[in-house]
Amino acid sequence: MVKSLNTRIDLVINATAFTGLTDYGKIMVGDKGFEFYHDHNINKFIQIPWMEVDLVTASVFFKGKWIPRFALKTKRNGTFSFASGDSGKTLKAISTYIPADRMVHSLSFFDVIKNIVGKLLS
Repeated sequence: MVKSLNTRIDLVINATAFTGLTDYGKIMVGDKGFEFYHDHNINKFIQIPWMEVDLVTASVFFKGKWIPRFALKTKRNGTFSFASGDSGKTLKAISTYIPADRMVHSLSFFDVIKNIVGKLLS
């Protein structure tokens, strides 16, 4: 059995981890880190201590009314993408431990197209 990083849990919510294949499970946000545990396979889990999180990006649509997914970029192990039952509530729990300057919106579709066109024209 996997031992949790956290001593206190602030939020437990149903979630999806996008790790190549889609994994369904639970996200736990606590005092020591961010954790994802698979529903059926106990060997599939992700534990990220808060000091390892470099940046949190969120896909935000309709002026914050819909947040389909978010990602945690770590200092050493890459980026992990997730979707939860209530991403706004999850991000609010994460914001307790991650400063606001390290939580950003991801680029929209039109921003990406604008960047590509700008690079082609320059």
